[in-house]
Amino acid sequence: MNGANGSIVTLANVGKDYPMGKLTVHALTDVSIAIGKGEFTTIAGPSGSGKTTLLNLVGCVDTPTSGTVTVDGHDIGKLSERALTTLRLEKLGFIFQSFNLIGVLDAFQNVEFPLLLRGHLSRGERRRRVADLLLKVGLAEHARHRPNELSGGQRQRVAIARALVTSPRIVLADEPTANLDTDTGTAIIDLMRTINETEGTTFIFSTHDARVMAHAHRVIRLRDGRVDEEAR
Repeated sequence: MNGANGSIVTLANVGKDYPMGKLTVHALTDVSIAIGKGEFTTIAGPSGSGKTTLLNLVGCVDTPTSGTVTVDGHDIGKLSERALTTLRLEKLGFIFQSFNLIGVLDAFQNVEFPLLLRGHLSRGERRRRVADLLLKVGLAEHARHRPNELSGGQRQRVAIARALVTSPRIVLADEPTANLDTDTGTAIIDLMRTINETEGTTFIFSTHDARVMAHAHRVIRLRDGRVDEEAR
C-alpha cells in the first residue's frame, strides 16, 4: 500500500505546533520528506531542531497540526485512536535511547512483550521468534537475565530485538547510540545495518552522532523545525 512513488513514509507540508501558555511553539514548519522502503535514513540536527517531533509523527504517537503524514499507505490524520494503535503495533518498531525495558522482566520476556500485546500467535511461535532474534543480536545466552544484569550495549540489543520481533516494516530509533560508548555504539549501528540489508526493514533514526550518519543511505538535516536544504 505504498504510494505511487514507492515511498513507505511521506510527509507533505507538515507543521506541528505546541501551545505553551500564551505562546505557540512551532516544532515543525512546512516539512516535506519521502522515505523509500528499505532505506536507512538519519534525521540529523541539533537539540530542539524537531527530530523527536518528526519521529513521533511517523510513529503515530502524535498527529500533525497541518499537512499530511502517510505511513505505509495510511494518512495518520484520518485514523482513529484505535487504528493508530493497531498501526503502531503491526507496522512499527521503536528503539529508545533510554532502552525503555521493563525491569521486572528478563530479556526473553521483554522481547516477547509486543507479541503478547498483539495476540494471535501461539506460545510456540512466540518462543521461536523471540529465541531467533536473541540469537541474531548475540544474546541467546543472556535470555534469562534482567536489564539490571546487562550492560548498556546488551540492553540496547534487547531493545533492538523487541523492536524487530513483530516483523515491522519500519523501525524508528531515537538517538539509539546516545548512552553507549564508542565501540558499543559502532557495534549497535553495524547490527542494525545488517538487519536493514538482510530483512529489508526501513530504519529511520534521529541522531547527532556522526557514526550513525556515516552509515546512512541518506541524511536529512533539520534546523529550527525546517528541512535545512543548504546542509545537503
